[in-house]
Amino acid sequence: MHFKAGAAVALIVLSLASFCICDISLTVNSHDVGLKLNESETFLILTGSNFTSVNDTLHIIIQHTDIVSINLTSIELNWLGPNESVPIEIKALGLGRTDIYSNTSNTLANVDEVYFRVTVHREPWLDIFSTTIGWIYFLAWSVSFYPQVYINWKRRSVIGLNFDFLALNIAGFILYSIFNLGLYYIPEIKKEYSERYPRGLNPVQVNDIFFAVHAVILTSVTIGQCVLYERAEQRVSTTARIILGFFGVFIAISIVLSGCDVIHWIDFLYYCSYVKLTITLIKYIPQAFMNYRRQSTSGWSIGNILLDFTGGTLSMLQMILNAYNYDDWASIFGDPTKFGLGLFSVAFDIFFMIQHYVLYKHSKYEEN
Repeated sequence: MHFKAGAAVALIVLSLASFCICDISLTVNSHDVGLKLNESETFLILTGSNFTSVNDTLHIIIQHTDIVSINLTSIELNWLGPNESVPIEIKALGLGRTDIYSNTSNTLANVDEVYFRVTVHREPWLDIFSTTIGWIYFLAWSVSFYPQVYINWKRRSVIGLNFDFLALNIAGFILYSIFNLGLYYIPEIKKEYSERYPRGLNPVQVNDIFFAVHAVILTSVTIGQCVLYERAEQRVSTTARIILGFFGVFIAISIVLSGCDVIHWIDFLYYCSYVKLTITLIKYIPQAFMNYRRQSTSGWSIGNILLDFTGGTLSMLQMILNAYNYDDWASIFGDPTKFGLGLFSVAFDIFFMIQHYVLYKHSKYEEN
């Protein structure tokens, strides 16, 4: 009896050991695929060194068959052994983005890693050009905060800088940061965006996040200067406080509705972006009116305006290039804040340049 019990235990141990070294999972040599229109490229579906043949069929499925085609749609897994590779040719038929994913007939094999994220563009150099433009406008927009900080520091005064503008600005950039961080980093929201715009690319890029967070930091520094330096009787107006209070209540209600699953979290992010866009529409008005009332742009940095104009123009150009290259015009509507931010910023920048260089060019301007 003891011998039989020992043999049974040994058999169980050997079976477990054999099971542990078995591997019925597959993967691919690259998940991200970038193709030019009408171009084709071969990728590999791979088995591991301990792969064990299994009586199952791997089915390969294309999300959008008008964007890409493949040379095989199924693989019999009982034909495969360890360290084998199966070539799959992906051909670009149309512009845009699509996923290629897989499943199995009997769900015996693990195919979670067998998928491709495919983007098809017109010209690869447009991608490089778009990325370059993105970093240039990021630098221009980011550096645009420093001339005002420098002027304030050199004058030891913030007289001429409107406090309503700063209050609206900090609120807007905080909301813009929330929008960018949520849409770029939170998997559930990224999935919601993909379901809502299945052919679109995520419109938020790394430089958008850097810009938004950097803007919050530098605007906070400028607000700190308003506390430390000469400011005369300047303060945040009652009108601006009411507007910010209204926005605060709106955002709070949106959070509650999202938390109660009345609306999707991606909708909450869009509401944040819409408030940011609204703030962009109105935040320059107090400063423009202050310049008009004083008949001077003294204390308001024209360097800030010139850099902001450059950044806004390049931001819109980048979005248009990406939409053209991927035939993805929905990405502009998928991120209305980014395009609207550039458009309205450029419009107001032109107005400020007219004030500085035309209307009040003979007034004293204390930049130096």
